[in-house]
Amino acid sequence: MSTTTYTVTGMTCGHCVRAVSAELGKLAGVIEVNVDLPTDQVQVISDEPLDDDAVRAAVEEAGYELAS
Repeated sequence: MSTTTYTVTGMTCGHCVRAVSAELGKLAGVIEVNVDLPTDQVQVISDEPLDDDAVRAAVEEAGYELAS
């Protein structure tokens, strides 16, 4: 099991949280997504480490940006 924390910029409300969670939740192997809106931190728990490009694409699909 792998737990990774990402910083996602541009989230301001519950809709943002749901959009990011939904897109990341579609990635293969993702078990759980936890978003801390005040800190822009997104914790992803998955079966194995995720590909950073896939995570970035999912966040962008939701309309937000993964901080580098």
